[in-house]
Amino acid sequence: MKILLTGATGYIGKRLLPILVEQGHEVVCCVRDKNRFYAPKPLLKSIKIIEVDFLKKESLTAIPEDIDAAYYLIHSMSSSAAHYNELERISAENFVSRINETKAQQVIYLSGIVNDSSLSKHLSSRKKVEDVLNTGSFAVTTLRAGIIVGSGSASFEIIRDLIQKLPIMITPRWLDTKCQPIAISDVLEFLSKSLLNPLTYDQNFDIGGPDILTYKEMLLGFAKAKNLKRRIYTIPIMTPKLSSYWLYFVTSTSYKLATALVSSMKVEVICKDNRINTLLDVQPMTYELAVSKALLKIDKDDVTSSWKDSLISGRFRGNISKFLKVPKKDCYIDRRKKEIINKAFTIERIWSIGGETGWYYGDWLWNLRGFIDKLYGGVGSRRGRTNKHDIHAGDALDFWRVLYANKEEGKLVLFAEMKLPGEAWLEFKIINNTLYQSATFKPKGIWGRLYWYSVLPFHGFIFQGMLNKLIQ
Repeated sequence: MKILLTGATGYIGKRLLPILVEQGHEVVCCVRDKNRFYAPKPLLKSIKIIEVDFLKKESLTAIPEDIDAAYYLIHSMSSSAAHYNELERISAENFVSRINETKAQQVIYLSGIVNDSSLSKHLSSRKKVEDVLNTGSFAVTTLRAGIIVGSGSASFEIIRDLIQKLPIMITPRWLDTKCQPIAISDVLEFLSKSLLNPLTYDQNFDIGGPDILTYKEMLLGFAKAKNLKRRIYTIPIMTPKLSSYWLYFVTSTSYKLATALVSSMKVEVICKDNRINTLLDVQPMTYELAVSKALLKIDKDDVTSSWKDSLISGRFRGNISKFLKVPKKDCYIDRRKKEIINKAFTIERIWSIGGETGWYYGDWLWNLRGFIDKLYGGVGSRRGRTNKHDIHAGDALDFWRVLYANKEEGKLVLFAEMKLPGEAWLEFKIINNTLYQSATFKPKGIWGRLYWYSVLPFHGFIFQGMLNKLIQ
């Protein structure tokens, strides 16, 4: 069967793709930027990649007419804190308009649990998308999930950050809100087993694990899995805005995502029934087991996808191709080079840079720069990286975004997502046994020029020290 997969570069899409290919389907992957898409070589013969922006109706003509079914796994909550609900509606309407022109029998939508009488803006937007999808001429299967537990999921990473960093927490009252978490592997099983299954047509289902827990119990459950003693106290005086700032500064989440999550966490997300478990013969695992499996993936450095690699985690906007060519005109450039001793060793060092490994020289200064960026509303350096030794175009790497990564060529290009009075690139490339390292800054106005000269004294030992360590 030919299946349309929207959100193919997202957290769920990256994990669902290999499952669909393994089932023998031909998968058409919808992406906004082909340069951000990566799939293992064994999958390439079974997939087709098309560029589609669902906010631009004309781009949807790239969707082939002979698809049998489609997954709708996109949302726009990161685009604008004030108007993402309107963007989600427009995207869904454009999607329905085009899918009506195809042979698709079914659309599968992953939504949020919306059983509470009072919904957050985020959950209300998800429900509105359901309503729009149901206006189409195709059958719709809606799977409604609450907290998804898995390596790299936004909720799981926030829990991990809080527990690992704070032995004692003074928390807002919404930590006593109940929810029904579900493991990412169970979500994927529900998604794949619902495909072209007439028993699921024109219905919505709540999907969740067997445990109903408060957010506080989830945090303590994670602490138990890590053998950490933690104390959590809730107070009634922490406002939603203060709660959002608390999450933003303590964890790796963006402020926009923290705001959306805080709003949603005040609403109970509990399944009404579990009839789909019997219908599809799926028995979701416990929260304890889901956490254990996620931690095992992290320990093995086998994280397939992470929310941090989505654009929601940073400030990068637009297609990578627009930034791939590092400018020279009207730019300040710090160029350095050094002959390498062992090419394979140096490439491995470059491909392991950032995250837990650090920047090889002056790490405290890199961390200080990340802390300052966080104070000014930037991404900071807490995002780290998804995998310790593997990076691809589009990945987040501390406060950088990977634009280009070709290990065979020995070339890596990063774009700064920190708050700057200008634009910045960091580039590594190996030519004829020489490592070339360049930091390029394109200033905006007088403040940009002043910024460059203020940090210039540090470049001499930070960048030179890093260059030396990369070849030693």
